[in-house]
Amino acid sequence: MAEPRILPSADLDDGVTIGDGSSIWHLAQVRGGAEVGQNVIVGRGAYIGSGVHVGDNCKIQNYALVYEPAYLEDGVFIGPAAVLTNDTFPRAVNPDGTPKSAHDWEPVGVTCLAGSSIGARAVCVAPVTIGRWATVAAGAVVTRDVPDYALVAGVPARRIKWVGRSGFPLEQTGENAFTDPKTGDTFIQDGETLTLVEEAK
Repeated sequence: MAEPRILPSADLDDGVTIGDGSSIWHLAQVRGGAEVGQNVIVGRGAYIGSGVHVGDNCKIQNYALVYEPAYLEDGVFIGPAAVLTNDTFPRAVNPDGTPKSAHDWEPVGVTCLAGSSIGARAVCVAPVTIGRWATVAAGAVVTRDVPDYALVAGVPARRIKWVGRSGFPLEQTGENAFTDPKTGDTFIQDGETLTLVEEAK
C-alpha cells in the first residue's frame, strides 16, 4: 500500500492519522485528533475538524467543510462545498455579550453511513444520520435523518426516490418491489424503509 500523499500547502495539526494511499490536496486543513482512513481523497481547501473520523475509500471534494464530531463510515462521498454542521443554536456571543468559547456550547455531529453521498453545496444540519447508500441532492438542506437508499432533495430535504449502490434511481418492479438497474440488487419497501432482499453477484 502506498504512503499517504500530503501536498506541501496542506495544513495538518499534530495528532492526525492519515491512512495509506490517501491524498490530502492543496490548502486542505485537517485538525488534531482527526482519523482519515486508507485511500481517502481530501480535496483542495477542504476542512476536517478535530477528532472527525473518515473511513476508508471516502472522497471529500474541494472546499467541503466537515465539522467535528462528524463520523463518516467507509465509502462516503462529500461533494464540493458541502457542509456538515455541528452547532444547533449558533451564536458568536453569549447573552451578556461576551465571546463564546469552546466551553459555552456542545458540538453535535453528522453521521454518514457506508456508501452514502452528499451532493455539492448541500448542508446537513446536525444531529442527523445519512443512511447507507443514501444520496443527498446538490443544494439540499437536511434537517432530519435520511433512510438507507433514499434520494432526498429540496429545502428542507425530502425523499423523492430510492437509489441503489450504483447511485442510480431504482426501478419499480412490483407494488413494493424495486430493482437497481445497474447492479441487479432487489429491494422491498415497507413504509419509509427499503430493505435489500438480494444482492446481485
